Amino acid sequence: MRFLTLLLALLTACSDTAPRHDEHRQPYHAYHRFERAEDWVARFEDPSRDTWQKPADVIRVLALAPSARVADIGAGTGYFAVRLARAVPDGRVFAVDIEASMVEYVTERAKREGLANIEGVLASPEDPKIPEPVDLIFIVDTYHHLADRIAYFRRLTSTLKPAGRIAIIDFTPESTMGPIEKVAPAKVIGELSEAGYVLMEQPAILPEQYFLIFAVAQPR
Repeated sequence: MRFLTLLLALLTACSDTAPRHDEHRQPYHAYHRFERAEDWVARFEDPSRDTWQKPADVIRVLALAPSARVADIGAGTGYFAVRLARAVPDGRVFAVDIEASMVEYVTERAKREGLANIEGVLASPEDPKIPEPVDLIFIVDTYHHLADRIAYFRRLTSTLKPAGRIAIIDFTPESTMGPIEKVAPAKVIGELSEAGYVLMEQPAILPEQYFLIFAVAQPR
């Protein structure tokens, strides 16, 4: 009996100190950091990503002018930034990230791949620090990381050219990929509307994600 009592006490103590699964189901942006770019290259640049991310189709839908200025917020290792740079040979792509190692990586990658029209930009969580007005703000698999999104996007209106657009791509609630807690497209549309934008297009070309294109709403 004494042995059984001690065993039960030990099991109780272990269960109290072990991490519970629910403790890790917190907002994705709250605990995911990307501080070492080299740790993420294999995942972000996996060739199999092309099958569901469809970068060529996405860029074709955006129909960018060769001289367009683009800000890729959350550029990471440059998966889209290098493709955008090739699509705008006479323009410029600002590869924006809050992680210094990501900015360093994409800057070096641009040099290796001969893409002089990519500029790495180290941002803060509250301010992407886009250095000049752009034709397109491009945000892929990053929206769910942003805090105080309405205020964030209100600030971005001043960084868009008069006919500028914002394109947001993120995982649908039904997708088994991406973060645990996803942001539904209806919520994105509502938040961008409150921030002063209007939905222009909703291309249905991606199997795991929604694709929303916004413009600044005209004052009434």
